[in-house]
Amino acid sequence: MAVGYEINGHVATVTLNSPETLNALTLDDLKDLAATWEAIEDNPECYVVILTGAGSRAFCSGADLGSLIPLITEQMVMGNDPRDVLASFKEIRKAFLKEPLSKPIVAAVNGYCVAGGLELLQATDIRLAVPEARFSLQEARWGLFPVGGSTVRLPRQIPFTRAMDILLTARMLSAEEALQCGLIGRLVSADELANAAKEVADRIALNGPIAVQAIKRSVLACMGLPDAQAFEVELGIGAKVFASHDAREGPAAFMGKRVPMFRNK
Repeated sequence: MAVGYEINGHVATVTLNSPETLNALTLDDLKDLAATWEAIEDNPECYVVILTGAGSRAFCSGADLGSLIPLITEQMVMGNDPRDVLASFKEIRKAFLKEPLSKPIVAAVNGYCVAGGLELLQATDIRLAVPEARFSLQEARWGLFPVGGSTVRLPRQIPFTRAMDILLTARMLSAEEALQCGLIGRLVSADELANAAKEVADRIALNGPIAVQAIKRSVLACMGLPDAQAFEVELGIGAKVFASHDAREGPAAFMGKRVPMFRNK
């Protein structure tokens, strides 16, 4: 299986596991990844996810240009409606989390993060990378379109002109430039990357899972809305948190000077 998945305590680790191809994604890989996200979403014991790539060279080099892309373009050459063809590849939508995972995702970028790899990165919440990592959306260079969501997500996550630079020039960014524009959040040495990602994930896993998932849901739901509408959405999401058992347990633990025993209820 080209996508590794294991869970330790409340932390799941998902590993793109084809280092010989720089963790490029075939259609089978996308199916595996989509199934993995579904398993994580359905697992109430999983509170947070670490996403990384196998080996030391790449996080993910994107779609396999020799197999996946021809599967798509050949159907269009045959006269099929382009929109229907893309819509039929449900694995793309699911694998690239166009319906966001409710659990936070910590990305540990261990090398090249290009094309579909960078599109996948944009679906994560906290991003650590090694100084040697490189970032690029190269679809335009090869006459393709970043259908994994970049024309929607990237301009919302970093300044518009930086997003357009990345999308239109298809040039490679250094890890330092990615940090400066906010594409990633922290640089960590290769020796420390795995532990640093685990420390972040473990810290999140200690928090109330209902609150954590509601915070993520609110941020995504309110992004781009006018303030008045966003505050109403936020209120509706937040109210459900206060109705939970965990919202009573947290303050009780604080007053009792003990560690909260959250039940995800």
